Amino acid sequence: MKRSIIHVDMDAFFASVEQLDNPELKGKPVIVGGISGRGVVSTASYEARKYGVHSAMPMYQARALCPEGIFLPVRHGRYREVSSSIFEILHRYTDVIEPLSIDEAYLDVTGKNAVEMAKSIKGEVFEKTSLTVSAGVSYNKFLAKLASDWNKPDGLMVITEDMVPEILKPLPVRKVYGIGEKSAEKLNSIGIYTVDDLLHLTREQLINLFGKFGSEIYDLIRGIDDRPVETSSETKSMGRETTLDRDTMDKAELKKYVTEFSRELADSLKRHGLYAKTVTVKYKTSDFKTYTRSRTVDDLISSEKDIAGLACKIIDAMELHEPIRLIGVSVSNLTEEGPRQLSIFDMKYDVRINRVIKEINEKFHREVIISGRKLEKQ
Repeated sequence: MKRSIIHVDMDAFFASVEQLDNPELKGKPVIVGGISGRGVVSTASYEARKYGVHSAMPMYQARALCPEGIFLPVRHGRYREVSSSIFEILHRYTDVIEPLSIDEAYLDVTGKNAVEMAKSIKGEVFEKTSLTVSAGVSYNKFLAKLASDWNKPDGLMVITEDMVPEILKPLPVRKVYGIGEKSAEKLNSIGIYTVDDLLHLTREQLINLFGKFGSEIYDLIRGIDDRPVETSSETKSMGRETTLDRDTMDKAELKKYVTEFSRELADSLKRHGLYAKTVTVKYKTSDFKTYTRSRTVDDLISSEKDIAGLACKIIDAMELHEPIRLIGVSVSNLTEEGPRQLSIFDMKYDVRINRVIKEINEKFHREVIISGRKLEKQ
């Protein structure tokens, strides 16, 4: 049976939530992100995007492009609250869900009417949250994600097997899953700009360009993608980072940031019922080089004190040759199994074991002394 997959993606999620909470912002260019001069854009409303503002853009550049924009800080707690309501709706349609982020997910609805389900999801999300969601429907993940981006905002697009590869040909190579900015530049440098250009390359040529992943690109642009919707809710890592207002080599200042991040991470771990074994400090120097330093411990940790303690030790050990412009902390090697709490039975059992070990040691000690005395007499 051909799979049916829906990709749902909230429209300008952070900015839309801000406009929802403050109706005076509706219809205005709202830009959410790090509001310092060194920050970056997290999300821009569609009104702001008309000025060329987009996510990951330096905030100073956004201000230059859109001087009339309304610049707001990120409110992670509020966005998680709205996201939870949206995912509750999605779970009413299927349990085969792969969250990609706080505002995006794949749904496997094989055997059901995917288009009608997508329409219902869009309607329910709007009814409950007053927010719009764009949805893409297709027979694999690659095409479903492409489709959801086709008619934003509030869009619904279906890509069927008979539409491929013709519908893909005009798209820029950057739209192909796995081709990032640097890979796109590499392709552009040899005269390859669109999917149509890619289609003229053999599998071997793509492998020469991209290694093993070149074979996957060959299949993707022909509509072949066998990746399943991964339902595992396992969180591999979580982290916080910020771009500093000014570059610094002051380790005491850096420790203040990692301690604050450690408090947020401890809250997140507690909320998800998780424990960590690895703490990583990420930093970017003034010449834009990025470094990471990690420490892994034997014990499971989840408290602010433990996370901050390891992060600060990492900072103490760092040899800084350039000022730092970005600092961050993450925790990984996560598990839901916390330190085991001994039951009364366990404790009684351990007491009995300890008593037996003590008796054996005392007996052994007496026998050694007696043997020693016998040897002396001989």
